[in-house]
Amino acid sequence: MCSKWDSEAGQRGGGARGEHRDGGGPQGRSVQSSVRVSPTREVSILELSLSRPLSAALTLSSPVDPSVTLCPTCSSYHRGWTCLMVYMSQNKHTEARELMCSGALLFFSHGQQNSAADLSMLVLESLEKAEVEVADELLENLAKLFSLMDPNSPERVAFVSRALKWSSGGSGKLGHPRLHQLLALTLWKEQNYCESRYHFLHSADGEGCAHMLVEYSTSRGFRSEVDMFVAQAVLQFLCLKNKSSASVVFTTYTQKHPSIEHGPPFVQPLLNFIWFLLLAVDGGKLTVFTVLCEQYQPSLRRDPMYNEYLDRIGQLFFGVPPKQTSSYGGLLGNLLSSLMGASEQEGEDSQDDSSPIELD
Repeated sequence: MCSKWDSEAGQRGGGARGEHRDGGGPQGRSVQSSVRVSPTREVSILELSLSRPLSAALTLSSPVDPSVTLCPTCSSYHRGWTCLMVYMSQNKHTEARELMCSGALLFFSHGQQNSAADLSMLVLESLEKAEVEVADELLENLAKLFSLMDPNSPERVAFVSRALKWSSGGSGKLGHPRLHQLLALTLWKEQNYCESRYHFLHSADGEGCAHMLVEYSTSRGFRSEVDMFVAQAVLQFLCLKNKSSASVVFTTYTQKHPSIEHGPPFVQPLLNFIWFLLLAVDGGKLTVFTVLCEQYQPSLRRDPMYNEYLDRIGQLFFGVPPKQTSSYGGLLGNLLSSLMGASEQEGEDSQDDSSPIELD
C-alpha cells in the first residue's frame, strides 16, 4: 500500500516522499496538499493535518513509540503518515480509513491508548465528511475500536457518542441497532451490566439481553429480585414499542435463570403479571389491561417506576390518553421523558431513548 504511494509521490518531484528524504528528516517540512480550507468555516482535524508539518500532522496525546508503524507495510511511523496524507489529499477516503484503522489497532496493541483514540476519532471524522452509508463491516470496525479503548477514558465516551450519531444516518434516532448490540456485548464482557443493558434495549437482540440479565441477577442481585430484573427490561422494551424483543427477553430469561421454576404459571406473581401483560398487548383490549393492572398492584408497588411504564404502555397499545402533566420533575422527569415518549411523532419502529436507565 505505502510503496505505491511513495513511488507516485517521488515521481511528482516535490511530493511527500521527496520532502521526507531530502534534508535529513521530516521536521519542519510540509506535505503538499490540494485541500483548500475556507477561513469562514470550522477547520477539521483532517484538514489541519494536511496543512501542518508532517511531524505534527496530528498532535498525539502521548509520546509515540518509534517502533510503532502506522500500518504493517510502512517501514516507519512518519512514512505511514506520509501515506495517509497522500490518501487524504486525493480524497481517497476508503484507503485512508483502512490505514487509520490499522494504525489505531497497532497503537492499541502497543499500549498507546491516547494515540489510538486520536486515530479512532479520525476514522469517525472521515465517515462523517465522506457521508459514508452505514454498513455492517463499518459498524464492526467501530465496535472493535471501542472494545480496545480504556473503559474509564473520556475519549471512549466521546467516541461512542459520535459513532452512534453517525450510525443513525441523520434520522434523529439513537443509533443503529446493530451497533448498539455490538457495544452491549463488549460492555457485558467488561461486566458493565448497566451500560450493557441500555444498549441491549436499543438493539434487536432480546435473547442476548436475557442472557446478560441472568448473569447480572445471579452475580449482583438478591435472590428475591430475580423477577424484577426481567420485569423492568420487558416494560422498557414495550415503552420503546419493541414487542418482539420484550417477548424474547421474558421467555429466555425465565427459561435460563436457575432460580426460576419453569412456567407459566410462575411462583412469583410479578412474572405472572408480565406474562399476562404480553398476552394483553397482543390482544389490545383496554379492559383486560385495566383489570390486570388493578389485580397486581401489590406486586407493582415494589418499584414506583412500574406504574409510570404502564401508563406509557397503555398509551401505546391500548389507546389510553396521555397525562397532561408529569408528577415528576428534575432528573427523574428528564429520564422518564427520554424513555417514555419525548417524541410522539416517531413511527412504529421508533426508539427514542437518550440516556441509560439504571437498575435500582
